[in-house]
Order: sequence, then structure tokens, then C-alpha cells
Amino acid sequence: MIELASATWEEVRDFLSGGSRIAVLPFGALEQHGPHLPLATDTLQADAVARGLADVLEAALLPAIPLGNTWSNDALPGTVSISADTVTAVCSDVAGSLERAGYALLVVVNGDFGNRLPLQRAAEASAARGGLPVVVLDYPGLVEIGDAVKESPWAAPGLCHADELETSMVLAVAPALVHTDRMAPAYPELPADFGLRQMALAPLSPTGVFGDPRPATAEKGERIIAHVVAESAAVVRRVLTGLGIV
Repeated sequence: MIELASATWEEVRDFLSGGSRIAVLPFGALEQHGPHLPLATDTLQADAVARGLADVLEAALLPAIPLGNTWSNDALPGTVSISADTVTAVCSDVAGSLERAGYALLVVVNGDFGNRLPLQRAAEASAARGGLPVVVLDYPGLVEIGDAVKESPWAAPGLCHADELETSMVLAVAPALVHTDRMAPAYPELPADFGLRQMALAPLSPTGVFGDPRPATAEKGERIIAHVVAESAAVVRRVLTGLGIV
């Protein structure tokens, strides 16, 4: 792995001449995650998965994008959201720059639900013009490993927000930022059409929590991240095979 933020241009030149020519971009967000987790939770998690993935793939790791399309949490202070168009534009610009530099593939590790469609639009736009292939990963295998490690119920199927899973991941990568004394469960009553249409999350939970963070542990977080990294690597390897790169 080569970490672009600390590398020199000569080191990158050498990487591109003999390495995998894969770039990994963590795309996060700055949004509320209850009273006990930092606003950068999604960025911290995306960076951890991206770092593990870049290591496995011997890829280039880009610095994390710390802002995302997270309007759904605007109602609680601290959340800073950028538009869907901006998310698409940032990803597209990064892809274009990497393409000109000679990379063969951009893998985006997405840390926030609101970024999903905008990032896919960027991937589609690059493919439509015959540009750099872009793969967007939304934590493959997360629900599977969640079912395996969780001791608390899901607030909704697959919903992870300031719950046991997210708290465990932050405990694994940045334990000093977790306020364990402020952990409290919250299982808001969700609309019957939750997940079927766009809606704001913040008004649904006064604390911003969806689930029970109290059973969280760093060991669970390490298991979650390792599983998601392995599943992500499997996806990327299939893409590489399809592209004829390996």
C-alpha cells in the first residue's frame, strides 16, 4: 500500500510503473451520531475499511473526503451537508485526475447512505465516456457480520446509525472519541414506509440514536471491519478479472 497523503511524487511514479494502479478513496460525512459518537464517525469508518482494503490490494490510499450528502441529519447541530451534485462532482473530478495520472481503477469506499446515488452517478458518468472504471462499495457484508455479532435488535433491518455496530467500529479505530458514559438505547417508532422513500432521520429520533450502542466492543468493531474488508476485496477482484487486469 502507498498512502498518497504522505508519499512523494517519485514514490507515486514508481508505484504506477510497477504496482496495481488501483486507487482507494474513502468518502465519509460529518453528521450527528448521537450523544456518544463523534460527527466524523462515517469518515472514520470509511477510512478504516479503505485502509484495510488498500493494504490487501497493494493499492494507493487517498485521503478521506470528510463531507457528504447528509441533509437527513441537518436538524441536529454539527451536521454539515454538501449537495448530491457536489458529491458527484468531487468523485468525478478525482476519477478524472487519477485517469490522467495513469491509474487503472478507482474504488470508492462509501461511509454514508446519502452518498450512494451521487457516487453511483459519478461511476456511471465515467463509464459512459469510456473513462476510468469506478467501483462504489457500500460496506458489502455489513448486515451479515452484523447479524453474527449483534447482541441488540436492529432498529430497522440493516439500519446502522449510532447503534451497536457503528459504536463498535469507532471503539476499534478511535476509542478516545467514544463517550461510553453517554450511551443509551433508542428505538424510535418508524413510519410504515421507512426505507421506501427519502425522509429525514433526525426528526425520528430525538437523540439521533437508532438501536442500542451499549453492547458495543472494540473486538466486535475489529471483526466487522475485517469482514467488510474481505468482502470488499472479493468484489474488487471480480471487477479486476472482468476488466482483464488480473
